[in-house]
Amino acid sequence: MSMAIQLTESAAARMREYLAKHPHAAGVRFGIRKTGCSGFGYTVDLTDAIAAEDRVFDLEGVKVVVDPKSLPFVDGTRIDFERQGLNASFVFHNPNATGQCGCGESFTVDAPV
Repeated sequence: MSMAIQLTESAAARMREYLAKHPHAAGVRFGIRKTGCSGFGYTVDLTDAIAAEDRVFDLEGVKVVVDPKSLPFVDGTRIDFERQGLNASFVFHNPNATGQCGCGESFTVDAPV
């Protein structure tokens, strides 16, 4: 079974820009954490290390690193970066999410994958 993460050009450009300022980073870690009013929240952070069990996606010049516990929940996710007025943020289009809270900070899935 093939797992996939996708980046839009704007998300890739934002990540490349940030990585250029932090040359020590091995890539961008994408995952989930339990949080919010709906159950899970996304995490996007620089990572200094890639573990043997991590899945690495080479996308648009960016190494996106996903841990094995997060991967089933984020498989198929398209990450975008949007600017609205003075605000800018990553936006996640996740086919596994069955709902999200009103503020868009957390999401739910039907059952553990």
